[in-house]
Amino acid sequence: MDGGDGMEIERESMEFDVVIVGAGPAGLSAAIRLKQLAEQNGAEINVVVVEKGSEVGAHILSGAVLDPVGMNALFPDWKARGAPLETEVVSESISLLGPAGVLPMPAWALPRELQNHGNYIVSMGNVCRWLAEQAEAMGVEIYPGMAASECLFRGDGSVKGVVVGTVGVGKDGEPKPSFEPGMELLGKYVLIAEGVRGSLSKHLIARYELSHGREPQKYGIGLKELWEIAPEKRRPGHVAHTFGWPLDDATGGGSFIYHYNDGTAAVGFVVHLNYRNPHIYPYGEFQKLKTHPAISELLEGGKRIAYGARAITEGGFQSVPKLAFPGGALIGCSAGFVNVPRIKGNHNAMLTGMMAAEAAFEALAAGREGDVLEGYERRYENSPVRAELMRARNFKPLWSKFGTLAGAISLGGFDMWTNKLISGLSLFGTLRHGKTDAAATEPAANHKKPAYPKADGVLTFDRLTNLSFSATNHEEDQPSHLKLKDASIPIAVNLPEYDEPAQRYCPAGVYEVLTDDDGSNPRFQINAQNCVHCKTCDIKDPSQNILWTVPEGGGGPNYPNM
Repeated sequence: MDGGDGMEIERESMEFDVVIVGAGPAGLSAAIRLKQLAEQNGAEINVVVVEKGSEVGAHILSGAVLDPVGMNALFPDWKARGAPLETEVVSESISLLGPAGVLPMPAWALPRELQNHGNYIVSMGNVCRWLAEQAEAMGVEIYPGMAASECLFRGDGSVKGVVVGTVGVGKDGEPKPSFEPGMELLGKYVLIAEGVRGSLSKHLIARYELSHGREPQKYGIGLKELWEIAPEKRRPGHVAHTFGWPLDDATGGGSFIYHYNDGTAAVGFVVHLNYRNPHIYPYGEFQKLKTHPAISELLEGGKRIAYGARAITEGGFQSVPKLAFPGGALIGCSAGFVNVPRIKGNHNAMLTGMMAAEAAFEALAAGREGDVLEGYERRYENSPVRAELMRARNFKPLWSKFGTLAGAISLGGFDMWTNKLISGLSLFGTLRHGKTDAAATEPAANHKKPAYPKADGVLTFDRLTNLSFSATNHEEDQPSHLKLKDASIPIAVNLPEYDEPAQRYCPAGVYEVLTDDDGSNPRFQINAQNCVHCKTCDIKDPSQNILWTVPEGGGGPNYPNM
């Protein structure tokens, strides 16, 4: 590495059979499956997992209702092992909200795979902590607080490893006394399990043209609070979803409320990031949702105890890139396996992690390294993951094109039923997404500003107060990990054209437009220390001028039980 002044920085290196970036459900399932295969075949295999969060689970945020199919495949005896799947779904509801009313919809009429009986309400952070314990007991090395900042390549262009653990660079870009150049972790194969819109994933997809011939990936922003619910209002095992208000019909999204056995409930809201109106404030929509009588009545007498946000992949079947590249593969949400109508992807993350592990073990057993894991591609093509996404492929584009009532509820539901009844065939064929979420943003002058409630500190909260419940922290004396390609664009382009939507789409108040007292001299400020690593800015900025990169390892949120 060039240190910036022409001097080469020397790093120590460690060699492994497989290097895995990200200790989420995909990465940990891959690591465990590799060790299982080694044990079954009497082989030795060295596996390392690096995680940028301060601990495993620190950066994991999901709804989450977990389909146990992935856990069943990984550990058929997971109940005896004590996996934290403790709240089985026993009831569910789906409703269309109006400004003051509720129209219940028949959950029984949904295709079976959209129903939730047999699934579990979980904290995916705690599931990942448990998976990490299983992995370490099998001999997997796990290094939390180690951000993977760049890929390393062989002379033939294949990925040979990653750089992790670079720390001690000051805001001025110069090394501090605490500077450590990081370490090179080298692997015969490197599996990328960073989650949604990871910086290495984005680089590798572009470098190897993995999305060539695919539709653009689509995204949503998921915002979540964990609440202690008043005893008389608790419904352990109940799952509730809503469509409609406060979003208009043209803006996709909806809410979820999941009741745990311990008296807490996950209360969340998803806004699809292909919204056209740049005045939309997803965090404000979430707070507004809680003022609806059906929601406020549930939360009255309760207490919010945690907050966080994360982007979600929504492109589905059409947007899955080529999965394998020379020297490695994309697994889990790095590739995007969320089923939008099911609001689920963790099971597919686990299954794809296992598929990649099987392909890598097969390659290692044959004495190969650094090639393209075509065995992973073959497994995916014949997998239940692909089949599931195939059946749901038109739901998102129908929703985007025709709105919530006609697109999602009517045409989307009809298409799901026809796909199920006639084995994956659709009257619509396979619809396209067409454009990126950034490109969907229209000029501010074309749209009205929605009204949002003033925070009352009891039911609704201002953004920075809620941020304190994410336990977010970064070393302040480091370069901003949020990079602008052109520092002039926020004020010269985004402000006059789009009313600089970064002020609103960020769920953590990272971006501000400051002015003098008289409103003159606007300037763009980045509060990088607030960042919860949701990646929304990298996705939604209409000028595609913001690059999300990893900060020093251990920085970011520290989510408890999320």
